[in-house]
Amino acid sequence: MEQERRILNLLSLAKKAGRVASGEFSTEKAVKSGKAALVFVSGDASDNTKKKFRNMCEWYKVPIICISDKENLGRSIGCRNRSSLAVLDPGFAGAIRKALGMEDINQERR
Repeated sequence: MEQERRILNLLSLAKKAGRVASGEFSTEKAVKSGKAALVFVSGDASDNTKKKFRNMCEWYKVPIICISDKENLGRSIGCRNRSSLAVLDPGFAGAIRKALGMEDINQERR
């Protein structure tokens, strides 16, 4: 629980710095354009959404993390429910991966 709160706080800081793309369309665009350093998908997103982003991130070699729920993911960036978002800054992405203990850039937390 503490770990998740730390990650959501880091997402909040990244949003305030303007380094987050949120929503399915913006997240997809960030991944395909090579701007995404890390992708989050909410735990309660549809199976189709999870599969879509898992496959896309695998193809474009972007780490993906399934975390929390739509409400908490959206609230962390000051929005309503969000099923996906992309962190655009490698520094923030590195801090989040470090908080999760992710050593390998392509490792996924499920």
